Amino acid sequence: MQPSTAVSIESARHLYAEELCRVNHISSPAILRAFSTVPRERFVGPGPWMIQTSGTEYFTESTDPRNVYQDALIMLDPAKRLNNGQPSLWAFHLSLLDVHPGDHILHLGCGTGYSSAILAELTGPQGKVVAVEIDEALAARARIALEPWPQVTVFQANGAQGPFDFADVIVVSAGATHPLAAWLAALKPEGKLLFPLTSTRGPGTMAYVTRKSADLLEAMLCGSVYFVDFAGARDSAVSD
Repeated sequence: MQPSTAVSIESARHLYAEELCRVNHISSPAILRAFSTVPRERFVGPGPWMIQTSGTEYFTESTDPRNVYQDALIMLDPAKRLNNGQPSLWAFHLSLLDVHPGDHILHLGCGTGYSSAILAELTGPQGKVVAVEIDEALAARARIALEPWPQVTVFQANGAQGPFDFADVIVVSAGATHPLAAWLAALKPEGKLLFPLTSTRGPGTMAYVTRKSADLLEAMLCGSVYFVDFAGARDSAVSD
């Protein structure tokens, strides 16, 4: 890569991060820095890329990495409806989650690891991110892509099955009908769980759960979202 091209990609990444913060009214310097730092192209495979925006899908005209710096879904596996996540959605909800440097984070359904890298930037080198992905191929890709962040460990496993080590923050990247007991059991005092609360039809919402004490949890719902189902975190009795 020529230096001039590298500068252009870095500039595109920074403009992308600024736009994510602007449209979501995010004032957090940490969120801006994380999205400005993490190279999205490491996590979406070689181009050209299938971009999905406003219900329309198209392939980029070139393999120029600057193509990935837009607020749009990038398809990882169209057959399984798996994508890299909507950047503005994650920027907004991670800003509300307020990750602190040094936090221990559990990321369930990490895909190829882009959001895990963002979380690693937010918790910093003294923190810890355990990233879990059920799909063996995606977990292998995440393990390679996340090598520059030594504070991240990737496991190929079912994120619906505990037990898990205690965590300050748990982030779930697929839709659940309810918070699983294993997730709640892993929350430290004042620990925070963020997960998409979804049913079998229509949009869902993002749920924030905070452990206030051993016997008390505080919950908040925010926004309208669509997510693929989280295997093992679905209960038909509560999903309609």
